[in-house]
Amino acid sequence: MRYLLAVGVDPSTVPPFTFATIFTQPAVDPLLLTGVVLAGALYLWGVARLRRGGVRWPVGRTWAFLLGGLGSLSFVTMSGIGAYDETLFSVHMVQHMTLAMVTPIFLALGAPVTLALRALPIGGRKRLNAVLHWKISKFFMFPLVGFVIFIASPWVLYFSGWYEASIENVWLHELMHVHFLLSGAVFFWPLIGLDPVPGRVSHPMRALLLVATLPFHAFLGLTIMQSTELLAGDYYESLNLAWSDPFSEQRVGGGLLWSSGEFVGLLMLGVALYQWMKASEREAARVDRQLDRAEQAARRSARATDADASRPGE
Repeated sequence: MRYLLAVGVDPSTVPPFTFATIFTQPAVDPLLLTGVVLAGALYLWGVARLRRGGVRWPVGRTWAFLLGGLGSLSFVTMSGIGAYDETLFSVHMVQHMTLAMVTPIFLALGAPVTLALRALPIGGRKRLNAVLHWKISKFFMFPLVGFVIFIASPWVLYFSGWYEASIENVWLHELMHVHFLLSGAVFFWPLIGLDPVPGRVSHPMRALLLVATLPFHAFLGLTIMQSTELLAGDYYESLNLAWSDPFSEQRVGGGLLWSSGEFVGLLMLGVALYQWMKASEREAARVDRQLDRAEQAARRSARATDADASRPGE
């Protein structure tokens, strides 16, 4: 538990991690809590502003952003999961997968950019549009860039000195959390999000990119499981926890990455295919309306022609 270790408490006295400790050993971060509350309040302000203008905002988007997005972020960083993420590799992996593959997805499905574009005053909308059309925004939201960042980051993290440094330094640790969140955002937002962000590509390309991530996470998980070298070995062995074996933790963590990565990837592929189907239905309905209007115009034209032809003396 990082707060206990920071004040010099003997790690061997840290209680074993159980399901109950998720709820009994919180790690509330005042700065993070303030940010979460502020983000939720701003979202609800936008929804209320639209309602005052007579515009209904979908309830599902609100729940996705608040409960799925901000809720999952708070749960894995400020519950017992956040308290033990520097102590147990398997707990860290749960946090990693949530921040990179769950929280960004729900935040994207909450469509906060669309909400801001509708609720903000004219000046705010112009500034937000300027950010969306910024060259840096377009670069990072380009799907292939997001794809590379999303699949390469875990390899760099776990097979370099970054991971051990991040669990020994609180600021690097928080930076790692931010990186997980942003890497998931730049990958998932253009693919399954509802906002008009840069980097939107065709539905077949979205499905292809989501499918392409599956083997990378599976291979990384298997590599971690089968590794004979302990990741951040000096750190984990120095904890000297009588109730935890670092190698077993590493195998469990790799297995979680392998299995959960596959599950979330397939789930998101299903979401992308569903969005593709709905977009096809909307396009088909639009084409039908165009054909109906063209047919009605042709009928009116034919009736007018017949009427002209039937007039005597003309």
